[in-house]
Amino acid sequence: MTSTLTISGLRVEVAGTLVLKGVDLTMVSGQVHVIMGPNGSGKSTLAHALSGHPGYKVLEGTATIDGDDLLILSATERARRGLLVALQHPLEVPGVRPVDLLRAAGADPDGLAERMRDEAERVDLRPEVLERFVNVDLSGGERKRAEMVQVGVLRPTFAVLDEIDSGLDVDALGAVARRLLAATTEWGCGVLAITHFRRLLNELTPDVIHVMSGGRIVASGGPELAETLERDGYEPFRSVDA
Repeated sequence: MTSTLTISGLRVEVAGTLVLKGVDLTMVSGQVHVIMGPNGSGKSTLAHALSGHPGYKVLEGTATIDGDDLLILSATERARRGLLVALQHPLEVPGVRPVDLLRAAGADPDGLAERMRDEAERVDLRPEVLERFVNVDLSGGERKRAEMVQVGVLRPTFAVLDEIDSGLDVDALGAVARRLLAATTEWGCGVLAITHFRRLLNELTPDVIHVMSGGRIVASGGPELAETLERDGYEPFRSVDA
C-alpha cells in the first residue's frame, strides 16, 4: 500500500526570524527525494520542524501522512505514525539505551534485541555500541550507523535524514546508503535526504532532487539537476528568493 507525505505552505519561525516561507513538497513511499541548497536556505529547519523540535514555531501550513496531520502530534506520536527524523547532530541521551529509545518509539518488543543486532551487522556497527547510552561517546560515523539501526527496526513509512552523510568516510557512507536503498524496497520506506554534497547521490540515487533557496523549494527535477548544480552552483536559483 502506497502512502503519501504532503508538506503544504509550511512557514516556520526560529527565534523570531521567519526561515521557512511556504515549503511545498509531495512524495510517496518507496521514493528517494533529495533536498539541496545553500547554507541558510532552510533545509535543516525543515527537518527540525518535522521532528517537532520546540524551538521551531510553525506559523502556517501542514505536514501530513495520508491526510493525518503530523504537526498536532508529539515527537513520539509522529514516530509511531510512521515518520522518523534523523538530525544532522544527534543529541546525546545519557541514561537511555537504544533499546529504550526504540521501545518508546513503538518498536515491537518481541525479538527486539535480536533485530537490533541484525541491523547493526548490516551497517557494520559494532554490537557493543547498542549497549551504550544513545549517542554518548560515539564517533560521527557510529552515530549515523546507529540511526540506520533505528530505521531498520522501526521501519518508518518516511525517513527524513538531515545531512546523513556528514562526517562519514567512504565505507560508512556506502553502508548507510545501501541500507536506505534496501529500505525503499523491503517495506517501501520513503527517504527524504537533506544534503550539501553530491557525493551522497553517487551512493543514493534519487528519484527527485529539490533545490531549496530563501526558505522555499524553488526547483525540482530528476538526477540531472545535480549536474546543473555542480556546473552552475546555486546562484541561478537565488533570484527567485523572497
